[in-house]
Amino acid sequence: MATLRDASDDDADAIARLWHQGWIDAHAGLVPKALEATRTLPEFRARTRTLIPLTRVAWRDGSVAGFTMVKSDELYQMYVGEAARGTGIAPDLIRDAEGRIAAAGHDAAWLNCAIGNERAARFYRKCDWKYEARVIDHVDTSAGPFAMDLWRFVKRLA
Repeated sequence: MATLRDASDDDADAIARLWHQGWIDAHAGLVPKALEATRTLPEFRARTRTLIPLTRVAWRDGSVAGFTMVKSDELYQMYVGEAARGTGIAPDLIRDAEGRIAAAGHDAAWLNCAIGNERAARFYRKCDWKYEARVIDHVDTSAGPFAMDLWRFVKRLA
């Protein structure tokens, strides 16, 4: 069982390592090589430090097992470490993120998913998120925004 809590600065390195490995697991071969080249551990460390106030972690067996980052009505990031996949942490994290978005006064939440990331898409659908559209959005990188073709999922919260 995991405990969900707000992330602290002390969690930043563990979040960055989990995010980096999770990003590789989910995106390698699905996204342009130019984007893959920017996805280094130092980049994830720098991004994580600025996003700690938006982050909740799942704490299990003395370490960060997963996390979410919420920006307004967007589930901006969600990753679960490989060892914790299938343990129920992911559904707990997504429900927690949905609750945070609803508590902030939003009737719906949205997220973007890399086209071809079928594992994530299946999970979102299982959690009652609906595919809305294929969109062009800009993902954050250390080199600046990178235009990507993505799947958009939404969930009505009210």
